[in-house]
Amino acid sequence: MHMFNFTRLTEGKHSSRKIEVTVSSRTMVRVILIILIAIVLVLAVIQIQTALMLLFIAFFLALALNSPVTKIANHLPGKIKGSRLAATSISYLIVIAILVGFFSYIIPPFVHNTERFISAVPHLVKETQDQRTALGKFVREHHLQSQVDSLSKQISGKLTNIGGRLFADVYGIVKDVFSLLAILALAFMMLVEGPRWLRFFKQMLLPFRDEKSINRVAKEMYGVVKGYVNGQVLLALIAAVLVGPALFIMHVSYPVALMVVVFICGLIPLIGHTIGAVILTTVALFHSITAAIVVLIWYIIYINFENYLLQPRIQANTTNMSPLMVFTSIIIGVNLAGLVGGLIAIPVAGVLRVLLIEVLESKKVLPKDYLEENSRQS
Repeated sequence: MHMFNFTRLTEGKHSSRKIEVTVSSRTMVRVILIILIAIVLVLAVIQIQTALMLLFIAFFLALALNSPVTKIANHLPGKIKGSRLAATSISYLIVIAILVGFFSYIIPPFVHNTERFISAVPHLVKETQDQRTALGKFVREHHLQSQVDSLSKQISGKLTNIGGRLFADVYGIVKDVFSLLAILALAFMMLVEGPRWLRFFKQMLLPFRDEKSINRVAKEMYGVVKGYVNGQVLLALIAAVLVGPALFIMHVSYPVALMVVVFICGLIPLIGHTIGAVILTTVALFHSITAAIVVLIWYIIYINFENYLLQPRIQANTTNMSPLMVFTSIIIGVNLAGLVGGLIAIPVAGVLRVLLIEVLESKKVLPKDYLEENSRQS
């Protein structure tokens, strides 16, 4: 076995001493292999980030529905009592019925307002050019005529070429529909097969750890991920409540329905509120330009408030991590693997924390049951 010697001469006030560090070739090879494996994993995550995003959203949905599915399964009558398949099917039917009812309520007026807005575009452009109107005076006083002309040309071009873009739009819609169906199918299978997979992993780990330790660690890991889901639901609810007043103040149509949209978008980490801001601003634009600007600014202020103050605190409480750890994990996740990294950063960091504490407890670096005591104190 080859050994690598690193020698350093240190000088004190009255004497000098030689420090020698010896590293075996096997250790050097292991370090290099770990670095290479980490690089390969990061590159792989970047390459398959779309698939990973679908998997994570499906996993998120499965966790959100797990408790209702378990309760329904336990209350089923006769021979199907305890059936995860029947309980999952019933849960899906309930969720689909709610979504169909909601979208059938909001889409018709949204389409009607869109048609009204498109027909009103030429009149709005004409108003900006008329010096006698309030909008025309505002454009003239702030020297915005060139920008308005450019914008009107772009809108005209888009409306003229709308037929040419129809195929691309249809392709995008079909792709999104297939992604949605894939998420629903994955979540369905996770809900049905989840307990079976959990038992399988426990059986694999039994030769290495006692069953009590495995159950305890599994419970803590599930608690972290479930806490993350609950925290996201709470954040979505807060977003709906705090963004809603802007809709009522500016008299935007269907404010309650739009608050539900904010809640649904808030369930999607990182990108959800961007989607919500686009939808709300577009709907507010049907009412007036001023309403659209106010709603957009209000939403942007809330997004920053949530990202920097609210989310770290709430996710820290629900996942039993410190706000610093939550915020740091998000930054590292986004920088390592972009959007997917940001989506999975908090639950992954929480699970790694549980595993690290378990290892330190087994090595007697930390006192026994440190994790449970820490949870109670939090």
